[in-house]
Amino acid sequence: MLKRFQIFLGPRNFKAFVALLALTGLTSLILNVIADEFEWVTFVQTLLVLVFLIGAAYLIMSRLPSEERNRWLAIIIPAVLAMILGSVFFPHIAGLFVGASAGWIVAGIFLFNSFGAPQNYKRAIKAMRKQEYDVAVEAMTELIKDEPDEPAHYRFRAELFRLWGKIKLARKDYLKMIELDDQSAVAYNGLAEVELQAKKYQKALEAANKAHELAPDEWVAVYNLGMIEDRLKQSEQVIEHLNEAIDLKIPDSRHRLLVHLYRLRAYTRLGNEAAANEAFEDMKREKLGLEEWQTIMSADEAKALRDVLEADIELIRELIDGDKTLADLAVGVR
Repeated sequence: MLKRFQIFLGPRNFKAFVALLALTGLTSLILNVIADEFEWVTFVQTLLVLVFLIGAAYLIMSRLPSEERNRWLAIIIPAVLAMILGSVFFPHIAGLFVGASAGWIVAGIFLFNSFGAPQNYKRAIKAMRKQEYDVAVEAMTELIKDEPDEPAHYRFRAELFRLWGKIKLARKDYLKMIELDDQSAVAYNGLAEVELQAKKYQKALEAANKAHELAPDEWVAVYNLGMIEDRLKQSEQVIEHLNEAIDLKIPDSRHRLLVHLYRLRAYTRLGNEAAANEAFEDMKREKLGLEEWQTIMSADEAKALRDVLEADIELIRELIDGDKTLADLAVGVR
């Protein structure tokens, strides 16, 4: 559970969360020593709880997609407002407000869950977290039987198949998505990732090109395209598309890290030493991304990612740590 939470938050947010917890907890313990001497201690302790809740909420919600973020805002905001109300206007019974806030958070989780995803999704997610992929797939298959024309169901089942290592079945679901909606960039992007995982690079390239054509402003599509072109050693295209991905503002360090590696390899293949050195410096600035990948890759669920990216991430580590040089890289990319 802790490992999943660490992966979810990422290294930077996880370190900030631990520091926030330690700081507020230690300060509260110190205040307990003088609680009987000063009336203001209870008020300050309540404020510390508020600081922790608000800080933790920010760190967690910054990693959530917008729809999930809105759900948690609806849960957390009333709780925080109740605590502020109790601390400011009714400090003598602030503990009651703290208890009511905690009760609302618990109730809100169940309340808003009831309006969330269908039960089959909840069952599938619960099973997925336990790595019971057969149970998760069964839940989604039941839903697909009832709603066979909903592309999102096939997408989620395809992701489950990929985690399970069932590449052919994942491919089949992405193709079904395309059959239902031939303008779905998501479906073509998923198909490209599956073909990449199967090392069918030419088919992956065709799907990635279609995804990029349908969603030219999405960094994921052009990033995947550049990564596949790196495998095919299409250096000019790699540089063109990954520079485009950078212009589209890749939001996380771990993907920027890989982008700079692929650019570095492309410039090296083309003999552009100055540009290769610049890409290397860009890559070194993304050490946080390397930490993120190392944490993610240590998870049991990351087998599909390890199949595709483990060698790249290890190469990055060797280059950054100095175990390999750009001269070594030049030998390996030609």
